[in-house]
Amino acid sequence: MLIVLIPIWIFSFLPDPAKTRNFLILGRIWMKVYMTLIFCPVYRKGKQYFEKGKVYVVVCNHNSFVDVLVATPGIPGTNKTLAKHDLVKVPIFGMMYKIGGIIVNRNDDLSRKQSFEHMRNALKMGMHMALFPEGTRNRTPFPLKRFYDGAFALAIETQTPIIPSLIFHTRKILVPDKFFFALPHRIDYHFLPPVETKGLTKEDLPALKEKIFMMMWDHYLTNGGVEPTPA
Repeated sequence: MLIVLIPIWIFSFLPDPAKTRNFLILGRIWMKVYMTLIFCPVYRKGKQYFEKGKVYVVVCNHNSFVDVLVATPGIPGTNKTLAKHDLVKVPIFGMMYKIGGIIVNRNDDLSRKQSFEHMRNALKMGMHMALFPEGTRNRTPFPLKRFYDGAFALAIETQTPIIPSLIFHTRKILVPDKFFFALPHRIDYHFLPPVETKGLTKEDLPALKEKIFMMMWDHYLTNGGVEPTPA
């Protein structure tokens, strides 16, 4: 972390998308080394679904803090994510979240509106948006929690295709309710075929959200996913 801290700080002064692109180039090298050293190698499947020159709203399941370390460098191309405002206060990591993320205070209506506008601008600049539609980590006994509307509203409003994705095994690394505990495990990150939103309106949002929820649910269960143990 100390090795990459200075160049990351320098990148923070660049405008987007150069700021995020350079941050991710360094971040991918860093995460490749780091995840290998802690015996949590990441294997990706479905990268071919990212068509060169196109941007996507990438939606992902969320079981553990490790998901952020996998999704951000794991998505092909430059991408932004949505980050809670209190994460900015974390030393060192806060600076990284400010570079690679769009900060939002979910308890503030104005902040939520501004974050939506920032996400639209990120897509216009050619950056993917990586979002966790479950909102918070899944602590239920089911493969997924019910989705919030935000990611799908953004995709419909900007007519951007959605790529569903699933991260496997991160809950086994950071077990819920166990502090200062981590168990090394292989991580698999699967991307599913894109779902087009061209021509859809806000009236189509519930059906779109349900379609992607079921795609991800079925893929999780048929590809080695084990229902998480209730916290």
